Amino acid sequence: MKETKRGNMAEGGTGEEMGEQDLAEGQIPITALQEHFSVSFTRMIAYAAGCSIKTHETDFEGVDITIVSSTEYRGFYGPQFELQLKCTYQESLLKDDSMTWKMKAKPFRKLTRTKRYIPAYLGVLLIPREPEPWLHINEYGLYTRSRMFWESADNLRYDGPINDYHTVHLPRRNLFTGEQLLGIMKSIGDAERSLR
Repeated sequence: MKETKRGNMAEGGTGEEMGEQDLAEGQIPITALQEHFSVSFTRMIAYAAGCSIKTHETDFEGVDITIVSSTEYRGFYGPQFELQLKCTYQESLLKDDSMTWKMKAKPFRKLTRTKRYIPAYLGVLLIPREPEPWLHINEYGLYTRSRMFWESADNLRYDGPINDYHTVHLPRRNLFTGEQLLGIMKSIGDAERSLR
């Protein structure tokens, strides 16, 4: 398996054509499956928390989806934020206090630009390494050992020089759960209008 970004090339990919080892049993590229699985994982969390999802036809702005609340907060009704999603099976990226992720310079700059109208976040989904299944399903329900860590683009911003890549750190305490998702919405919705 390889890490995935929007499209068919892994983050830091070489642009080489995929071989049979890059295809899942159903002959769909692993990178495509990882991309869809990360979106589906996020959808389940968002819907369970009472939020909705807006999709993007392209990732020109460096984000994959927008998560929307229909709640009225002190500052705003219907807060929303944009989310760039990544997916990996590499447990070694999970450190004692954070999940590390190496981003290409261009998408990193897009995600963290200061004049974004809608707040942006990065989410990295850590999935089990094959042959362990991504999902376990039985008569009692559905279970996955996958978990996603997040951080706001504002906290990831780096104004120093960047060559080809920049490594970011997503705190392990930022586990993407329904409770934390609603906390993000509240922080956006309660903000003063001048701080939008």
